[in-house]
Amino acid sequence: MTDAPDGRPKPADQWRHRGIRGLTIARDVSVRSWRWWARSWDRLVAALQDEAPVGSAAAPSPSGPLVEQRDAPRLIAVPARGYVYSFYIRATFAWSSPTSMRAEVLSWYVQYFQPNAIQRLTRLAADAARDLPPHRAGDLELALQQALAEDPLWHYQRGEMLITCRPDAAVRLDERIMPALQPHVDRLVKLEYQFDEQLRKARYAEELSRQWATILGDNVDVEDQDVADARDHMLAAQKEAARWITELLRRHAEHPTDSMSAPPIPPQQTRPSPAPPRPPP
Repeated sequence: MTDAPDGRPKPADQWRHRGIRGLTIARDVSVRSWRWWARSWDRLVAALQDEAPVGSAAAPSPSGPLVEQRDAPRLIAVPARGYVYSFYIRATFAWSSPTSMRAEVLSWYVQYFQPNAIQRLTRLAADAARDLPPHRAGDLELALQQALAEDPLWHYQRGEMLITCRPDAAVRLDERIMPALQPHVDRLVKLEYQFDEQLRKARYAEELSRQWATILGDNVDVEDQDVADARDHMLAAQKEAARWITELLRRHAEHPTDSMSAPPIPPQQTRPSPAPPRPPP
């Protein structure tokens, strides 16, 4: 076949050249695409088999089991007694696996199982909060901690893969109830301060009486009735101070708001006792 008189190829040759060039380009693109898919597939298979991808320069994973800690995306609300107010629970879950796996694989399983763990913790909290008044968040947290201590590890399985979860929970009050509790809490703080003040006074009186009784006991050989009376007075005051301390602690444990009304140490005798002599140098 020859070219046209003006030097241009004939139309049939033009289409043949274009077809050959298109087939060549399509072949090169197909080969490059196949090589890219082959490399990607090898990396995916290696990741699922916990093997490093060929040619990767990833840093070595730390020794020991892999642990991933996740917080619940929002506070868990459970109703208190009366179903008017609620308790709010901040939940944290520590996920791990007894078998070795890559971090991204563990993250996938955590994302898959965490809704189940949140639902289980919600049921535990709802059962414990159902009979509690809305201001007793501390009692609910204690009940939750005890329940979690009895079953500290939760197990989840998908196929042959086993994942463990260690939950933790902290309880917060409903913000709507805080204004009603504020005066009561302020009064308890004041009473607690008064109790500490009385307890310090009682312990100081007991210590002072003990020291004076020891000083007077060193002069027991002195035939002086006033010294003997003063020593007996200090011993009685020491016993009364010790009784006062015991009574304060008992009443504070049984009735915290009534423990500040304990009477002071009563006088041991009607007539004033002479001042004890100074100890010999």
